[in-house]
Amino acid sequence: MYDDNYLANVLRQGSYGHDSDVFAYQVDSGVNTNYAQLFNQAERLAAVLQQQGVVSGDRVAVQVAKSVTTVQLYLATILVGGVFLPLNTDYTANEVEYFLCDATPKVLVCDPNLFDDLTSVANKAKVTAVLTLSEDGGSGSLVDLMHTVTGNCDVVPRQASDLAAILYTSGTTGRSKGAMLSHGALASNATTLADVWQFSRQDCLIHALPIFHIHGLFVAINITLCVGASLQFLTKFDPEKVATLMPNSTVLMGVPTFYVRLLKTDILNKQLTSNMRLFVSGSAPLLTETHHQWQAVTGHAILERYGMTETNMNTSNPYHGERKAGTVGLALPGVDVKICHPISGEELPAGDIGQIEVKGPNVFSGYWNMPQKTAAELRTTGWFLTGDMGVCDEQGYISIVGRSKDLIISGGYNVYPKEIEGVIDDVQGVVESAVIGAPHPDFGEAVVAVVVASKGREQQQLQRSIREKMGLTLAKFKQPKQMFFIDELPRNTMGKVQKAQLRAQYQQLFMS
Repeated sequence: MYDDNYLANVLRQGSYGHDSDVFAYQVDSGVNTNYAQLFNQAERLAAVLQQQGVVSGDRVAVQVAKSVTTVQLYLATILVGGVFLPLNTDYTANEVEYFLCDATPKVLVCDPNLFDDLTSVANKAKVTAVLTLSEDGGSGSLVDLMHTVTGNCDVVPRQASDLAAILYTSGTTGRSKGAMLSHGALASNATTLADVWQFSRQDCLIHALPIFHIHGLFVAINITLCVGASLQFLTKFDPEKVATLMPNSTVLMGVPTFYVRLLKTDILNKQLTSNMRLFVSGSAPLLTETHHQWQAVTGHAILERYGMTETNMNTSNPYHGERKAGTVGLALPGVDVKICHPISGEELPAGDIGQIEVKGPNVFSGYWNMPQKTAAELRTTGWFLTGDMGVCDEQGYISIVGRSKDLIISGGYNVYPKEIEGVIDDVQGVVESAVIGAPHPDFGEAVVAVVVASKGREQQQLQRSIREKMGLTLAKFKQPKQMFFIDELPRNTMGKVQKAQLRAQYQQLFMS
């Protein structure tokens, strides 16, 4: 029945004829969900969305806790031809307002505790309906409506080029950009990764990632669905709990922070991980030290890969063959990756550092309502300018050496300094600020704010005011872990703040 809906058909293929197989074992509650239950409830949720007026192309915004019901809501949106818009659960109402006003969704699904605040915001964006879903996915107005549904949903035909999701990413200047991801982009990446990483129905993936971004949803969930594998489904990452699941699992996908914290547990060893066949790391750079330490303790080499919100996954260290520490591996089959001069665009030879450009069926369709930004970063030839600086060795292995933008990746989350600086600079008593990332043994990078205060302003009181303002307007992962006050920011002869100098100054802040 899903044949005409491109992505839904791909995601259903692996479980056809195996509806009784377990899709997810919900570790926190001890409840199993099989494939029949997964898709039956997804179809009922799809009928609810259609009752709310969702038609082809309408956006469905979702800011709810991680649950199997959230996964079913994603599938339901795809089935009715909608566009899934997941939002970080840490975002404040102030931050959510921008996304709703920009994407203008037909429906918003949120936590019942946030209903009042987000309804006020949704009204400004002219959202038709605000529905609720509880933290465990078992109650709320969305579930209540699902129980009243009679009959099946009408599955809406969608082609590979049709829009399936919008994920917001930010730039170093301006507000967030909505990356438009097509049915074809998501489907091709899922099937490619399933093949390259040799996934099968026999696999059981430990899923401890959030499901509001590429890694947790469109990599981990989509791969699992398209091969009919199963999940050990955790609502959050708990290193002790994850370690105890390894004897009955085969794969773990995580960010570097996962592996750093797992190495600190007392029970991790080669015997515990003997049933595991693959450990994948992404979303932030994995330290070479962590790679080697993990291999020494477990006997497994972590497979590091490289992707972006706009492109899904681009490269991967090989499943069979050398997994080079400090690299993100080789271009995936069907994906072209090249290193180019950041100004001339000329492709550079192996060993030269330049900007990474990517082309393939995995690449996004453009930025929502931002044609100029799309034209600046996505060439008409299909090549996407990632903004990441990299180098390719003679064997084709890519290493990320830096970023042409000031992006900070902390614990797998993208943090954009300009947004934080805007909040800090708006506090009375602040002259200016610079936000940078400093190396951190747990998070990869930690956010650090360097502030210039007005003359005579008491710094402790000013810091309290800044922290109070950030607590109201910024998600926790964006808030600086350390804040320093200096007399003036370093600048070059053109007056540009020298953030490289600040990064060098605070290089060892968290490393001692």
